[in-house]
Amino acid sequence: MTTSAVSWRSDREVDAAGAARLSGPSVASSRERALRQRSEGRVRIAASAFGGITRLTDLAEGGALRARLPRGGPGLEAVIVNTAGGVACGDAFSIEAKAGPGAHLTVATPAAEKVYRSDGPCADIQVRLLAEAGARLDWLPQETILFDRARLRRRYEIDLSGTASFLSFEALMLGRLAHGDAMGEGHLEDHWRVRRDGALVFADALRLAGPVGALLARPAVAGGNRALATLLYVAPDAESRLEEARAQLDSARSEAGASAWNGLLCVRLLAPDIETLRRDATSFLMAFRQAPLPRVWAT
Repeated sequence: MTTSAVSWRSDREVDAAGAARLSGPSVASSRERALRQRSEGRVRIAASAFGGITRLTDLAEGGALRARLPRGGPGLEAVIVNTAGGVACGDAFSIEAKAGPGAHLTVATPAAEKVYRSDGPCADIQVRLLAEAGARLDWLPQETILFDRARLRRRYEIDLSGTASFLSFEALMLGRLAHGDAMGEGHLEDHWRVRRDGALVFADALRLAGPVGALLARPAVAGGNRALATLLYVAPDAESRLEEARAQLDSARSEAGASAWNGLLCVRLLAPDIETLRRDATSFLMAFRQAPLPRVWAT
């Protein structure tokens, strides 16, 4: 089994970085942080193609994150499991996935990820994805649900070959409306950086802080909608599929739009609830991918 070229920080470096992030006037004291339980997890997975068949070539797991590899289906499917049962204040998770030349790797999650109320620090999730020449990498986690007063900071770094194909879908639900739980206060940061042959082709940032519920109610922000999603497709044929994508969105009940530039296609979805958004996203993804969704989506 070969080892991926991806470098990992030591546990000491992770702890030092976490301590630096937790500094500030709004965060609990160092003694309180020491007494607070905090989850950490990291997983690294790499796949390569051998005779047209994608096989696992590297797997590393640590802390609360695990990868499961269901058999069957095209390419290799990896399901990332958070054994901590959710994300809470001060948690730190790192995920890295690499598709080697010609490989087809799909990364998914078994259920919605829940981000619980924080009494101070943000939870941090770092995702790094790499796809080499001719590879196909699909990042298809199920939705993330933020509870009232949740604090989450995520960063995505994606490096692609110019001949690779990359598809990602990320959905957020702010509050659990089915349970009568609205997200009033909280903090959310999402940062995306996508590079193709080393050149930056997509940079996106979302930040909601403080009275999130009131912000979402503004017409210029979300018009009262609480479920949002972004689909990103980066591939040699991405821009040529814009009209196809728009046609597939015609029947969506969510507010939806698509645009294309820089060799990528971006679709945004906005809905009052996660059920509406998920139904529209599932229909779109199946048609656009021309393949079933990961089996965990149906369980």
